[in-house]
Amino acid sequence: MMMDGGGVFGGAKAGAPFDPVTFAKKPPVILRALCLLFAIIVFGCISSEGWRYDRKKGRETCLYNDDGGACNYGVGIGVIAFLASIGFLAGEYLFEQMSSVKTRKHYVLGDLAFSGFWAFLFFIGFCYLANQWSKAVEPPADVGVGNVKAAIYFSLFSACTWGGCAFLAFQRFRQGSESAFAPAYEVDSAAMPGATAYSSYPGGPDMGTGGYQEPPFSQNKGPGMDYSAPTY
Repeated sequence: MMMDGGGVFGGAKAGAPFDPVTFAKKPPVILRALCLLFAIIVFGCISSEGWRYDRKKGRETCLYNDDGGACNYGVGIGVIAFLASIGFLAGEYLFEQMSSVKTRKHYVLGDLAFSGFWAFLFFIGFCYLANQWSKAVEPPADVGVGNVKAAIYFSLFSACTWGGCAFLAFQRFRQGSESAFAPAYEVDSAAMPGATAYSSYPGGPDMGTGGYQEPPFSQNKGPGMDYSAPTY
């Protein structure tokens, strides 16, 4: 069953016109763009100068204390974060077009789970890379040192931005849950700021006081009193 998703889970009413400026200023979009940028820096720095050829060992070695797992881990989570950021940016665009409350709920829950998990992975990556770099021997002429350190720093920044995305997704889910359980008449009243309490007729008596008003044009007739026609 399709339900109108207007204003549910922090999104505008489905079918509303798309405004690029308003879309770009949305906090989830800004954070996703930062996640995308930081992911490029992390895997780009490690891929470009995180490895060097060691003539003594006759093979490529990772600058993070010759730990190939550290380099592969940083590149892996960075590439997946890059692809996921593109997907979530597209999801933010399509979110306003979702007319089903259930679809919006599933998207928000998926966003919450993935963002929280990837924030955790980036924090682990920051600790892992920083620990291995502290044990490593700096390469000759400090070749690649800047990129190696940048990957460490931006792993921490990525953990913060993905954590921010998870927080915003949680806020959306809570807002949507409160809207779903709110009575329909409360939602309608909130949507109509000018709505006032219902009255039976203008100038009518206060029904809450228990007062009684006789019908108009009625008179009490005693016994034996005849009806007299009105005088014109």
